[in-house]
Formats: sequence, structure tokens, C-alpha cells
Amino acid sequence: MRTLISTAFVSLDGVVEGPGGEAGYRNAGWTFKDVEFVPEAYELKGREQEEATAMLLGRVSYESFAPVWPDMPEFPGYNAMPKYVVSTTLTEDDLVTNWGDITILRSLDDVAALKGTEGGPIIVHGSATLNRALADAGLIDRYHLLVFPLLLGAGKRLFSTADQDTRKLKLVESETYSNGIQKNILDVVR
Repeated sequence: MRTLISTAFVSLDGVVEGPGGEAGYRNAGWTFKDVEFVPEAYELKGREQEEATAMLLGRVSYESFAPVWPDMPEFPGYNAMPKYVVSTTLTEDDLVTNWGDITILRSLDDVAALKGTEGGPIIVHGSATLNRALADAGLIDRYHLLVFPLLLGAGKRLFSTADQDTRKLKLVESETYSNGIQKNILDVVR
């Protein structure tokens, strides 16, 4: 069984929308414009590129990342790994051709089947709606969270508001950086 890891830049109040400056969100770019850059706070991103063997995205994040990430030298590991996009509307003709192997998954059942294959960890980037659905379905195994010392108020949240039983998490790694960012790596206890 492959490990499904949700990785996110998240505000203290749980917002994950527009961290890099994506258009349409009033606080877009909050990771760069509102918090001092400290390189060591992003060490986790390099480690993820080395450890993950596939990337999972929702349609909206795919459509945001696909035109930009293939040409970014900061992401050689992410760019080389196979990508899976969960979408009921994308077609093969909608996929970019310069970002390696990309497969469309149509449902959470397809994601569960992917987890059941041989291979290493699968990392989920962005994809707030997909993250909530994956968590609600019990498919996420680990969280890699860089928590920013900001309260953003409105915006897409990482965690669902569905009325569910308690889910216990185990903190396996944490660190606080000079700019106030906290790294929290948590395993979902089963």
C-alpha cells in the first residue's frame, strides 16, 4: 500500500488558497509577501521531491500548475515524477505534453486503487477540494504542513467541516523557524 501525503502551505486558521499568488483570491501570495523568507523553512519541499514517487492533483490545481511548473528549475523532482489528476471533466486533449506522464483519475475509488499499487509515496499538492474529499474518505496517510503565522480569514480551507468521528494524528516531526513558520509532519493514526 502506497502512502498518500498531503503537503500544504497553510495559515494558522487553516487557509490554503493562493499561497503563491494565484489570481482570484484577495490574499494571494501570502507565503511570500507577508512572511520573511527563511530558506531552511522550505527544506521539506526538497525532501519531498526526493522521497515522493508520484504527484496527485485536483483539476483546479493541475490547471494552475501545468502551465508553470514544467519550466521551473526549482522543481526537478516534481517535474520528473508521474502525475495523476482527479477530474470528471478533463480529457486527454486537455493535458500538457511537457510535464511527463499524466493520468486522469475519475473518482476517489481510482485514487484508492492507485494507493493499492506497488511504489513509493504519492504527494498531493494544492488541491483544497480534493484534499478535503480524500481526508473525508480516509485516504490520506500523512500531512506535511508548513504553518504560517497568519490569520487570513476567508479562503479555501485544508480541512473539511463535515461532522465526522475524531481522527487522531501522531506528530512525527516538527520545527519552528525564525520567521514563525512551523513545520509539522503528522501521520494519521489508523
